[in-house]
Amino acid sequence: MQPNEVAEILNRPLSRELLARDLCRLAYVAKDGTPRTIPIAFTWNGSEIVLCTTKNAPKLHALRHNPAVALTIDTEVHPPKILLIRGRVELDVVDGIPEEYLQMNGSYEMTPEQRVEWEAEVRSLYDGMVRIVVTPTWAKLIDFETTLPSAVEELVKRRAERQSA
Repeated sequence: MQPNEVAEILNRPLSRELLARDLCRLAYVAKDGTPRTIPIAFTWNGSEIVLCTTKNAPKLHALRHNPAVALTIDTEVHPPKILLIRGRVELDVVDGIPEEYLQMNGSYEMTPEQRVEWEAEVRSLYDGMVRIVVTPTWAKLIDFETTLPSAVEELVKRRAERQSA
């Protein structure tokens, strides 16, 4: 998929809405060769997805070995809205707490007092973090109204061909 095609999909209004959510599912291949999928908070900066994790997270070893990842951002309503993204990660070890981490956790429902306590706890616990920066290389938006999974699109096409024969 060409970069302009990826950008076109990610700039659609529904994609931007999904990219404003709190959580995605990150899929990667563990060092032992088995697949992993984890929920993780993220931010979108307009060209990259940024996830943050502890410096001792097991996923970092796997991502250093194989930087290819897939992300799913979706809704819990019918029909579901789904944004699928594939890309490669770059790992950026930082001192302190990345601003993205504080942003991505800023939309969880917390009272102002809980927010202050949470941020103080985070700052006292972490001396640094790793920014997992995903550059999208492929994207698909599925809304089950104007776009469908490719296998379902194929079935719809076959049905139409049968009905017109």
